[in-house]
Amino acid sequence: MSIWKKRIKKWSYEVTGIAIGAFIFAFGLNYFIIANRLAEGGLTGVVLILHYLFHWPVGPTYLALNLPLFIAGWRFLGRDFAWKTLVGTALVSLAIELTKHFQAPMAEDLFLAALYGGGAVGIGLGIIFYLGGSTGGADILARFINQYWGWPVGRGLLLVDTIVIVAVGIFFGLTVALYTLVAVFVATRVIDFVQEGAYSAKAAMIISDKRSEIAEAVVDKLGRGATLFSGRGAYTDQDKEVLYCVVSRNELVRLKALVYECDPKAFMIINDVHEVFGEGFRRWPYKKKKGVVDG
Repeated sequence: MSIWKKRIKKWSYEVTGIAIGAFIFAFGLNYFIIANRLAEGGLTGVVLILHYLFHWPVGPTYLALNLPLFIAGWRFLGRDFAWKTLVGTALVSLAIELTKHFQAPMAEDLFLAALYGGGAVGIGLGIIFYLGGSTGGADILARFINQYWGWPVGRGLLLVDTIVIVAVGIFFGLTVALYTLVAVFVATRVIDFVQEGAYSAKAAMIISDKRSEIAEAVVDKLGRGATLFSGRGAYTDQDKEVLYCVVSRNELVRLKALVYECDPKAFMIINDVHEVFGEGFRRWPYKKKKGVVDG
């Protein structure tokens, strides 16, 4: 297969996936959020405020507000990401218009509307982000803030969302703003879930004078690898070896029991790990290109 055929196949796969994500996002937005006069964060929230106040159509307004930002931010995005952003924005706008008649008013339980709406929006955006795309809006604004004010992108996104939700509270009341906050929170969590997957692991950092015994037990009884780091205790001013290992969630209890069995005085720190690639865990989601030399 020629390189152009591979590129076309890859592009077709990504555009199809982004289109599916766009329609899931649009359906959740119309069916739950707009039907119950709730809002969203970012530029989507601005579009919904304009829709509720002036009855502007959501799809065309979404596209109209995104295009100037997209043109202004083109040089910050990079060619591939910029094209995917343009495709994602256009498909979301189209999907919103095609699904605008699908609505389910749930005035008796706005919490469920916020919950399901945030979930659907999160699934749609998660698919788009997973494929390397974007829907523009707050992403581009956050990059502008980073470029000219030096703020991290995450802080810029938080600023935009905060301003929008405050505006929702001013125009439509505290109740709508709070339910909107629920929808935004659920959406962000679902986006992370879609991108990272249901799989998660636990990383353990163990400081013990019996690190060799613990490492042997981890390898022999759990079948996991371990790494030793050199360290120095600040209080004792003595050299220490720190044992680091990653296990699946269902192996954590066994790991703690093994550590305690080897050294009840061991110091152990456990952290959540959302993605692990390599032997014994997930495969890398990339393929090595021919002609690339290691080193």
